[in-house]
Amino acid sequence: MKREVVVIGGGPAGLAAAIEAAGLGARVLVIDANARAGGQLFKQIHKFFGSGAHRAGTRGIDIGTALLEEAEKLQVEIWLDSVVVGIFDNKELAIEVGQDSENKEVRMVRAEKLIVACGASENVVRFQGWTLPGVMGAGAAQTMINVNRVLPGKRVLMIGSGNVGLIVSYQLMQAGADVVALVEAAPKIGGYAVHASKITRAGVPIYTRHTVLRAIGKERVEGAIIAEVDERWQPVPGTEKYFEVDAIAIAAGLKPLAEMTMMAGCEMYFDPVQGGWVPIHDRNMESTCPGIYVAGDITGIEEANTALEEGRLAGVAIAEKLGRISPAAAETTKAEIWERLGGLRFGPHGEARMLAKERQIHCFEKRVR
Repeated sequence: MKREVVVIGGGPAGLAAAIEAAGLGARVLVIDANARAGGQLFKQIHKFFGSGAHRAGTRGIDIGTALLEEAEKLQVEIWLDSVVVGIFDNKELAIEVGQDSENKEVRMVRAEKLIVACGASENVVRFQGWTLPGVMGAGAAQTMINVNRVLPGKRVLMIGSGNVGLIVSYQLMQAGADVVALVEAAPKIGGYAVHASKITRAGVPIYTRHTVLRAIGKERVEGAIIAEVDERWQPVPGTEKYFEVDAIAIAAGLKPLAEMTMMAGCEMYFDPVQGGWVPIHDRNMESTCPGIYVAGDITGIEEANTALEEGRLAGVAIAEKLGRISPAAAETTKAEIWERLGGLRFGPHGEARMLAKERQIHCFEKRVR
């Protein structure tokens, strides 16, 4: 079967791309591996920061609901519980559809234009006992409490003080868990002070210049030992501290889920600022494979608002290529999106992201010259 536009991934970037393209008249199919589209938005019960243009003060779950309602109005086709297992020539996809293993089927779909918006996966920290039940990514803990309504543990140790570690720590406390401490190997916290102050005011200590040494337990986590680190990131003997916990959550950053673009043959670029291997793309979010576009965390780890804007950019660019919007109108819209992206990347943390993104685009331009 054929589809005009196919989007792999129904998270913020994928839904935004689908809505933008469909709103301009394209016929769009979204493929998502989950039982519900929306991605990380439905785990984000906190209110977004930013400007009115980016729904400041609105909770992520409400943004996700609004996106799904808009997609439905625009008649975006969404396949849930569906996984792309192969990308072949001419943008032909092998898609495994169905949650029940006995009733799964593989469908072949050829896309005229393809958007890859697979998002990211969590990094891990390896330490003695890290495979014990009870050790999990912070994102997994967030899914358990905010989506499945299951408490991952009564006493939790959080590893990592970026925004994910800080926000999930607070949400674990809201869900009824006791967050005994937050551990950060760097000299200072990595996330926003406003998030850190919430948990410190609640009495949660943040141990900077510390790392986790090992998880204690036989069948599952029963405790954890942390220690200070020196300037070479090595544990300092005699500084060990023991915590009685039944869960350890790891918030050690994310890496782009770029395997689909690798499978498609897109040229890649390694940048630690972006989180690892990312696909090279131009200012329209088109990869080095003509007709294959990328958006969201697959292009480099940033915030949900940035993913939404990159999705919109890809959607407009595709609609332009399909002749659904004039080049002049498309350029105006794309310029507005780039201006908003610049605003999102403004500041000490965003500047590095902006420079990394410019290097990524420069790689594409250098290649096609």
